[in-house]
Amino acid sequence: MSSAVIGKRVANVAAVLADAHAEREQVATALVDVRSIRAWADAHEARLVAQLSRVDSFPEATIADTNRCSVGAATKTKERSDTLAATPTLADSLAEGAITAGHVDAVTRGSKRLDDDEQRAEFLDRADQLAGVAEHGTIEQFGKRLDLEIKKLQSDDGEERLTRQKKNTRLSTWVDLDGMWNIRGRFDPVTGLRLANKIDAATQALFAKQTPEYCPTDGVEKNKFLAAHALAHLIERGGGAAATGRPEFVAVIDADAPPAPSSSSSASGPAVEFNIPVELPARILADLAATADVVGVVVRNGVVLHAPGNLNLGRSTRLANRAQRRALRALYATCAVHGCTTNYDRCKLHHVVWWRNGGRTDLDNLLPVCSKHHAKIHNSDWVVELGPNRELTLTLPDGQIMNTGPPRRNAA
Repeated sequence: MSSAVIGKRVANVAAVLADAHAEREQVATALVDVRSIRAWADAHEARLVAQLSRVDSFPEATIADTNRCSVGAATKTKERSDTLAATPTLADSLAEGAITAGHVDAVTRGSKRLDDDEQRAEFLDRADQLAGVAEHGTIEQFGKRLDLEIKKLQSDDGEERLTRQKKNTRLSTWVDLDGMWNIRGRFDPVTGLRLANKIDAATQALFAKQTPEYCPTDGVEKNKFLAAHALAHLIERGGGAAATGRPEFVAVIDADAPPAPSSSSSASGPAVEFNIPVELPARILADLAATADVVGVVVRNGVVLHAPGNLNLGRSTRLANRAQRRALRALYATCAVHGCTTNYDRCKLHHVVWWRNGGRTDLDNLLPVCSKHHAKIHNSDWVVELGPNRELTLTLPDGQIMNTGPPRRNAA
């Protein structure tokens, strides 16, 4: 993208900002211009960093000084420059504004997951060949495609990958500027699942009937607050009775999905997916299932055909019960609004027909939405409707209508 093109884009952005009556399409075009300008600047910054690295023994310090940022942030800028140097096609796409720096950073993160230099070089070569995919997809979609390439490079039964993950388990603590004590950890999937289940069990045991002082009212923040106190309880008191509950896994049985291909059997039947947020080798998954409660939920084309527990509470309570949350978790991996990637466990369950308007706490009237979209529905006149197979129709205040089909967990 030439300097003249950049100049035209800057002029268009300025013109739209100066026009108080600009139409939606004009503002959207200006936002595309801003994205292109930013991508062009990021590409040229990466080239300058590469040039700096040839004459500066500690380029990160210089980057931090010139950008007025931390050395940690400067290191990420340097890593992006290194990635672009190894992926010239992606570098050209960034300079043309066809992709964003986020796409490049996804490649950088992917390369760090590979321990072998030869695998890392092969991954960067494959990522460069996927520039077209990056140009036509979001950062999240491109990241998922990169995940597939990593899996191909690490093709094994999952045992070797789990070994690498166990080697990379880390925990760090620090005190921030507000004086708050912080903790951050990276755990292999097996350890992570056990920790998550213990925290969930402790949260339910400790706070089922009452909440501690200072607990926030926002649903998402409340869950974080209670989880923090549950973790503190487990550490300080060794867990006690709160840690003795058996973990629960939901087995999602999709009655419409074809069975996974098998060379040893020609039998047909529904597909079964264990609703856990991490990938595990089959042996590890079997060991976990043997020591946990496995609950089956049967779904078909957006409808729950079978799930244990009472799924229809009517007007007896405003809050969804565990059975309803479990059933909806089987249908949705994320917020129900199209394109939103907020994990289901961070969503609120919204009454499609509002509770204050006589809505019932029944499964077919509940929809998982993130806090941002929940606020839009309640405060910005977003209207949601559900079809018989949970087809979602979203009507916006300006008259736009967005339609999605039945929920698909693998689309998340």
